[in-house]
Amino acid sequence: MGMTDNLLSTLQWWLTALAFLTVLFAAMRAVDWRDFRQDEALQHSFYGAALLLALLWQMRAGLSPGLSIHIFGITAVTLMTGWGLAVLCGLLALAFTVITGREPLVMFAANALITVMIPALVTHSVMIWERRRNFRNFFAYIFFCGFFGAGLSVAAAGLFMCLLLWTADVYELRDLVHEYLRYLPLVMLPEGFVNGTVVTGLMVFHPERLKTLDESRYL
Repeated sequence: MGMTDNLLSTLQWWLTALAFLTVLFAAMRAVDWRDFRQDEALQHSFYGAALLLALLWQMRAGLSPGLSIHIFGITAVTLMTGWGLAVLCGLLALAFTVITGREPLVMFAANALITVMIPALVTHSVMIWERRRNFRNFFAYIFFCGFFGAGLSVAAAGLFMCLLLWTADVYELRDLVHEYLRYLPLVMLPEGFVNGTVVTGLMVFHPERLKTLDESRYL
């Protein structure tokens, strides 16, 4: 999903820029910078994930302008590092796509909201819900936070993108339904599978890499 030049109105551009700065400020405050500087494993996860996302986002299916589809991968990064670092990690990857010409710089804020910030916040919300439900089976973390959280995050991002395009009079609602929304469930399935598989693998082989995993609840 990538917004291209001249798709948003001037008002939408300013509103997305304001929302971007607000979430960025909150994300930076949410990061424990002392822990990040001292935890080399977390640093490796952060920079490694940024590189993998940057490469992953080079592969996408192009539909109509603004309606491209690709795997996000933000859910797995959020569960690995926490939502604040996940946002910064995604922004690094998005900056790489701008450098390589896959995304326009002027739409950086809008694309960051769609591709990075909304998925990270949705995943974080699902994780908080799972904690408050106090499930005692680790499969709940894998299924709800990994598989379900990833599918829900890409759905929320897709709906937000369609709302922007519809209110900007780029597409009629029926065109969005015909060209994108009816395929959204098919986008959610691979997103959930990829992120859920990564989270499952980490839980089995390297649970210490999942900073959001509270092992004491499941043991």
